[in-house]
Amino acid sequence: MASEVVTRFAPSPTGFLHIGGARTALFNWLYARHHDGKALLRIEDTDRKRSTPEAIDAILDGLDWLGLDYDEEPTYQSRRVERHAEVAQKLLDAGYAYKCFASTEELKQMRAEQRANKQPMRYDGRWRDRDPSEAPDGAPFTVRLKTPLDGETTIEDAVQGAVSVRNAEIDDYIILRADDTPTYMLAAVVDDRDMDVTHVIRGDDHLNNAFRQLPIYRAMEEVEGDWAEPTYAHIPLIHGSDGAKLSKRHGALGVDAYRDEMGVLSDALFNYLLRLGWGHGDREEITRDEAIALFDLDGVGKSPSRFDMKKLENLNGHYIRETDDEALADLVAKKMEGDARTDLLTKAMPVLKVRAKNVHELAEGAGFLFAERPLPMTEKAANLLDDEARARLKDVSSALSAEKNWTSEALEATTKALAQRLEVGLGKLAQPMRAALTGTTTSPGIFDVLVLLGRDESLARIDAQAA
Repeated sequence: MASEVVTRFAPSPTGFLHIGGARTALFNWLYARHHDGKALLRIEDTDRKRSTPEAIDAILDGLDWLGLDYDEEPTYQSRRVERHAEVAQKLLDAGYAYKCFASTEELKQMRAEQRANKQPMRYDGRWRDRDPSEAPDGAPFTVRLKTPLDGETTIEDAVQGAVSVRNAEIDDYIILRADDTPTYMLAAVVDDRDMDVTHVIRGDDHLNNAFRQLPIYRAMEEVEGDWAEPTYAHIPLIHGSDGAKLSKRHGALGVDAYRDEMGVLSDALFNYLLRLGWGHGDREEITRDEAIALFDLDGVGKSPSRFDMKKLENLNGHYIRETDDEALADLVAKKMEGDARTDLLTKAMPVLKVRAKNVHELAEGAGFLFAERPLPMTEKAANLLDDEARARLKDVSSALSAEKNWTSEALEATTKALAQRLEVGLGKLAQPMRAALTGTTTSPGIFDVLVLLGRDESLARIDAQAA
């Protein structure tokens, strides 16, 4: 076993990278980076019917977007079935496993009897001590691990603390199917050992699996040595804001949905997932470098964390305000239809990003910059442009046309002076101006809008609506 810390993230490619998997990946990556170790990736694609290339691509894309890089090329479990079968054979030869010739019908009957007698549903060990010669010639068989019958097993979990299970509760499970393919329990252990994994960090729904996997380590340590057990760290699952198990209605979506459909920034989701079950005092905003410096397993809580969409939105707004204007402009340009100029978007970002909580709001707020005349109007904006408002727009056009210094400060002073001459509040001019300039009733500050659109386009839009 390697002396350095080695972690692994091991998703099954049967769908997208969901939010719980992303957090597991993040915790593994941070632990390795914090300890100057290795972060590895294993694609557990032994379920050939459900594993798809599209799902693998989606997982790799999601990890890359989150900024989680790995120190070696991914290991594909499906390419290692011969190695898994080799270990099963060694366990069989050494007497730590045995051939089970029980038919499907026999096992169904066994379970039916256990159900009727209200007994635990476990394999009853009917072939554990029988001689394989008792089976018919050529009969198919599975290979089962011979698990301890007495005593108990205790795991010193790095998150959960000491957890014990009576060995009698763990049946002799299958490690090699009748078609010579390995089960998850065997494959995961063999791969972890061969990848020199020192810390298995995963959801606490896998805690029971640890008690089933440890006997393989211990048996193989007896058979050939050099099968040191990893440190286990089982992280509590994520619940919805109502305390129920996380589902799609709470936000249990793929990472790609947060990026593409909800306009969440990578840094924001990274930070939010970090704080979902791990804490450092009352710190909310933590950069990637700070996360690497601070993260350790003693900061992971034992209770389920609650997913809060509002918190994620607020955090995303923070990161939008912190993000470089040019980088934001590139993101927004990709969301907008048509030829959205990134130079103009970059110029507009300081005023667009003040209140935006996601990239979609930025794109929506920037729409007026690229709208063509005649400007489309929302119903609310159209209602603002009554005869009185249109008459005032004519006065606004005359006043602004005379303005030689096209800056927000100068334009504001000119408009305020006009409002005083007309003896109206500034809003009586600003609201119809906003409707005429943007086609909406919400926008950045109206004088910033005038500067961004420029003299000619601004006056043309006002004149188009003036009486």
